[in-house]
Amino acid sequence: MPTIDLDTVCRIVLLARQFDAKVDVVDPDSGSNPGDDEMREVLEDFADDATAEALRQAIRDLNVDEQIELVALAWVGRGSFAAEEWDEALAEARRAHNERTAEYLMGQPMLGDLLEEGLAAFDLSCAD
Repeated sequence: MPTIDLDTVCRIVLLARQFDAKVDVVDPDSGSNPGDDEMREVLEDFADDATAEALRQAIRDLNVDEQIELVALAWVGRGSFAAEEWDEALAEARRAHNERTAEYLMGQPMLGDLLEEGLAAFDLSCAD
């Protein structure tokens, strides 16, 4: 059973969902009024985007044990481990842990969904 604070995971889920919504930049030199473009640029993934940095920093701010649990939770969410295999997931995440945890997790498609699925495997929810 995860011991990482549920509110912490839910905050990362929210940030991950915002990050996952980003799309490739269509017009990097757009000089038009965002209102004229129906605010599409808000979803474009520019290099200096605050959304990515907020998610990266939120993960980096976790202590090592919390980072390990977050990775294990994502693995449970994607089906690599069952909830009953939590200790094995933790052991594998601990073995694989390095200084690039944020980058690894941010590279996981639909990270927010994976984390919520991982929580659901333990009958936990961000809706609580």
